[in-house]
Amino acid sequence: MIGDFITHFRFAQPGWLMLFVPALFLLLLRRGRGATGAVVFPNLGVLVSLGKRVNKTAWNVGVPLIFASLVFAILGMARPVWRNEYQSRVASGIDIVIAFDVSLSMDIDDFRFEGMPMRRIDAAKRVVDAFIDRRPDDRIGLVAFAGRPVSASPITLDHDWLRMRLDNLRLHREDRGIIGTVKEQGTAVGSALSTAGTRLDNREAKSKIIVLITDGASNSGKISPLDAAKHLKTLGIKTYTVAIGTKDGRVGGDIQSYPRQEFDLPTLEKIASETRGEHFWAQNLEALESNFQTIDNLEKTESRSLTVIDDRELYEWFVGLSLLAGLGFAVYISTVKTAS
Repeated sequence: MIGDFITHFRFAQPGWLMLFVPALFLLLLRRGRGATGAVVFPNLGVLVSLGKRVNKTAWNVGVPLIFASLVFAILGMARPVWRNEYQSRVASGIDIVIAFDVSLSMDIDDFRFEGMPMRRIDAAKRVVDAFIDRRPDDRIGLVAFAGRPVSASPITLDHDWLRMRLDNLRLHREDRGIIGTVKEQGTAVGSALSTAGTRLDNREAKSKIIVLITDGASNSGKISPLDAAKHLKTLGIKTYTVAIGTKDGRVGGDIQSYPRQEFDLPTLEKIASETRGEHFWAQNLEALESNFQTIDNLEKTESRSLTVIDDRELYEWFVGLSLLAGLGFAVYISTVKTAS
């Protein structure tokens, strides 16, 4: 309760509180001894004692009431408020779609984390999650793809939702009873780029970006990667391509009859070059983190936020207390005079 009071209670016009200085000065003068009477009545002892009783009572009751009225009046003029402040993020003007490969080859554990083998999909999730966290003011969407693309998250500023959708990406493994994000097998790079571009095309952002993460060559889909790149160029959408995986990493026999490395680095390089982006090849977790840090640095975000202040006025309570104390003083004075 005290913490809430300290956090939210404010005076909107605290300058009026300076009136407490003369108010305290007047109170000190009131406590001083006044001038003695000019006429002395030595034989009116009863009246003198009655006058002392009335004056003493006036000090004990009347002065505190009038001083309380003054205090509450000053507090009311200082405009006490109960303040709530809200931070409203303003989008940076950069819209990003992450095209994330969830083909079976992403199950290869040729990465290492803390000395232990790490699957490509887990390494990519870790780095992309950190990338999202570093860009709170960007609208970001997520497209997952294998044999076809699937929109995993719309372009949004709700990054908690986005990161949850990223964490929920799964590889489809019927042999293990795992229902994946995309059931169709393959690597449809061109279709993934086309879908990501469609998501960005209707946006009014000043900068539109696709970050493509894949570990294989395009072998599915109705549009070739280079045709998709030419279309993205006409739309003004920049594409960063990130190949993930080591030279020694191979798709196992449980995935393909003839295990092989499927990297198509020349095509990924052409996609990046055609759209004025950059191409990266990450063979370990550190390189992957560095690649995304480079993208982060290349696409600078203007951090903007709007602070909304909601003040609930409380002055009427203090003015009311001031009037109540003043009324009490007036009633008391009239009562004392009547009694005397």
